[in-house]
Amino acid sequence: MNRIKDIKMRFTSALALLAAGALPLGYAAAPTIAHGFEKSHDHGPSKAERKRAEQDAIRQAVQRGELLPLPRVLAIAQAKVPGEVVKVELEYESWGIKYEVKILTPSGRVREVEINARTGSVIKIEDD
Repeated sequence: MNRIKDIKMRFTSALALLAAGALPLGYAAAPTIAHGFEKSHDHGPSKAERKRAEQDAIRQAVQRGELLPLPRVLAIAQAKVPGEVVKVELEYESWGIKYEVKILTPSGRVREVEINARTGSVIKIEDD
């Protein structure tokens, strides 16, 4: 069971903020967030500064209410695949943002549910 707790601690800092605040994530933030992470060869922002910039961009997107709150996304995932959520990742795609929710099923399988973070539609369910 400690392994599951360790996995849960691997939420990205941005998702941890969302989970703690039960806030939605903004779809329109994808270009804004991505723009903040372009590599610079001119002594660009530090890793910590980039992390803070991502958190700020997500927080602003959350305030716009453009995407579903993380708790709702988790409820959607668990309605499709019952079990314990062990990991959540935020992925940026060409079409927008998706959540990847990994769930440990009662039978011991880990399944991944991909969910459109704006609409809540399930994109794909697969074994991990």
